[in-house]
Amino acid sequence: MAWYCSGSTNTELIENLYKARLIKNERVKAAMIGVDRAHYAPTRPYSDSPQPIGHGATISAPHMHCHACEYLIDYLQPGSRVLDIGSGSGYLTHVLANLVTGRPGTSAPGQVIGIDHIPELVDLARSNMNKSEQGRQLQESGQVKFITADGRLGWKENAPYDAIHVGAAAEELHPVLVEQLRAPGRLFIPVESENNGIHLSSLGFGGGQYIWVVDKKADGTVHKEKVFQVSYVPLTDAPRS
Repeated sequence: MAWYCSGSTNTELIENLYKARLIKNERVKAAMIGVDRAHYAPTRPYSDSPQPIGHGATISAPHMHCHACEYLIDYLQPGSRVLDIGSGSGYLTHVLANLVTGRPGTSAPGQVIGIDHIPELVDLARSNMNKSEQGRQLQESGQVKFITADGRLGWKENAPYDAIHVGAAAEELHPVLVEQLRAPGRLFIPVESENNGIHLSSLGFGGGQYIWVVDKKADGTVHKEKVFQVSYVPLTDAPRS
């Protein structure tokens, strides 16, 4: 499916994803059209495939960014606060910002915090966003911030978050991330063979990564759902030189 959605321009790529029903929500479509992947993917930016960005990291395939936005869209409203863990190139951080921010100085500005443990990638994300006037304004206004830190711990300073996106595969479903969700709020996270705290591989069910959607309800109760299998780079310590 993925290669059929590739395009020769950013708009053609997003339109193809929309025609394939990988994008269903018009707000998601508009947000992704508003961010040129050529500013974030160093090679073949309009191919629906993951691309290396250095330091053992990748920018995910566009269809995975579609899935993340579609699963989170009800929590991505103007004024929402979002945490993007493993922000990498900064692409999805920018898309998320398009969904939750108004113009700088408006009454519902919204905010997205991008967090990565690799300083060079944090610098790259800032530089990539500065390639567009909108990206520069989002950073200058503080509506988008990039931080170097261990994403497995979230970012307590700006919690609670309406939505948390994790862009690398965690070894477990970290409770601290659920704690930092607003009630109501939603977490989208790829997890290595994890099922409610039990590693499936240890029970003989084999390995693999799965996207989990975790909802914190208004009353504080938590609902977890495993939705589909994926392949992400791991959410680990920064590589040692």
